[in-house]
Amino acid sequence: MSRAVLPWRSAAADTFALVVYCFIVGMAIEILISGMSFSQSLSSRLVSIPVNILIAWPYGRYRDFFIATARRSPRGQFLLRNLADLLAYVSFQSPVYAAILWSVGADGQQILAAVTSNAVISMAMGVVYGYFLEYCRRLFRVGYV
Repeated sequence: MSRAVLPWRSAAADTFALVVYCFIVGMAIEILISGMSFSQSLSSRLVSIPVNILIAWPYGRYRDFFIATARRSPRGQFLLRNLADLLAYVSFQSPVYAAILWSVGADGQQILAAVTSNAVISMAMGVVYGYFLEYCRRLFRVGYV
């Protein structure tokens, strides 16, 4: 079934994927790389849940635009798709992530370290998230772009 027929299913799949993925990956980055305490990271992750619920579907549409643009190229589909996932993830998520960290009291150095680390890690993790999102969409029986 297409997303036009069941937009709630698409929104649910995108929301589930983003909440789960960002909770796990965000906590790992914040504690292991950025030097945040467990308490700070847990606060950040709990604040991120409602934020991710609000931005998940818009981000899914934003990412779909990048993927659709990459698919128009006759060459390098695998590389372009992965690059599209990377660019969509970093350009959309970095400002949101910085705002979440600021809201829970992370200092400027911690925010810079976390957002920069997340951007660097997203060279792999943004692509991994794209595959995870597609998997969740299949679980929710949502059609492809």
